[in-house]
Amino acid sequence: MSEPEKTGNWEREILEKVAMSAVREQRTARHWNIFFKLMGFSFLFILLFLALGWIGDRGIPIPGKHTAVVDLNGPISADQTSADQIIKGLDAAFEDNNTKGVILRINSPGGSPVQAGQIYDEIKRLRTKYPGIPLYAVVDDICASGAYYVAAAADKIYVDKASIVGSIGVLMDGFGFTGTMQKLGVERRLLTAGENKGFLDPFSPENPQQVAYAKTMLEEIHQQFIKAVRDGRGNRLKETPEMFSGLVWSGQKSIELGLTDAIGSTDYVARNIIKAKDIVDFTPQEGFANRFAKRFGVAMGKSMNPLAWSGSVLR
Repeated sequence: MSEPEKTGNWEREILEKVAMSAVREQRTARHWNIFFKLMGFSFLFILLFLALGWIGDRGIPIPGKHTAVVDLNGPISADQTSADQIIKGLDAAFEDNNTKGVILRINSPGGSPVQAGQIYDEIKRLRTKYPGIPLYAVVDDICASGAYYVAAAADKIYVDKASIVGSIGVLMDGFGFTGTMQKLGVERRLLTAGENKGFLDPFSPENPQQVAYAKTMLEEIHQQFIKAVRDGRGNRLKETPEMFSGLVWSGQKSIELGLTDAIGSTDYVARNIIKAKDIVDFTPQEGFANRFAKRFGVAMGKSMNPLAWSGSVLR
């Protein structure tokens, strides 16, 4: 007989072994459970960081000669398609040793003259710094107002025959509510320090002196726009009385006027003009966190400055 059987404790030892085995299994299961939870949390955090734009920056070298593309889509403004965003993409495209040519692909109705001017100036700087790398603008559906301001800095502008091009003008829009307020019996009480602090207030009667001042300012910005177009396009322009009136033209007509150069898509320019058919997108992908912070900042700025202009210009 075995020792446990002799002592009469064999039942107890078996129970202890079973209990210890169960404890080991529970401990192992708990370890695997913790491991899978950590893996799951890590995966979720990676997805979150990617969505917020905290990781995933471009840092991998791109082999072989290629055409760099930067997209300018939508209204040009500090809280949408900003100069900082476009300039960051253009700088990265030109700095890449394998970039043979750069395409600024435009589909925008225009926007802020400040943002457009900053992009225009940066393109001029980059073309001087990198004389061996051409920059072409390629228009999709629309390249109007501030977007055309930007395009005018390119070496050449390519369009589709049905693209919309032009709108070389400036506007400042808003509303007047004085008639409605009178009908509703609402009295406007505006207190200012400075006779023009309530400049073009939509709830006050129109002030002829302020209107005249605004028109003078718009004309000044318009002349800056015209100069940028003339400097960028040079003797290719076939100026007409309507050219700087704010009208738009089809892509085909814009070629005839010298506002643009030829028919061509992004693939066409990369393949036939730059002669580097491989296309690499250098458009910065702004993360959710940055977009939220930027828009929150703009919203706070507007709430803190209710006397801001009631419209945008170069649009």
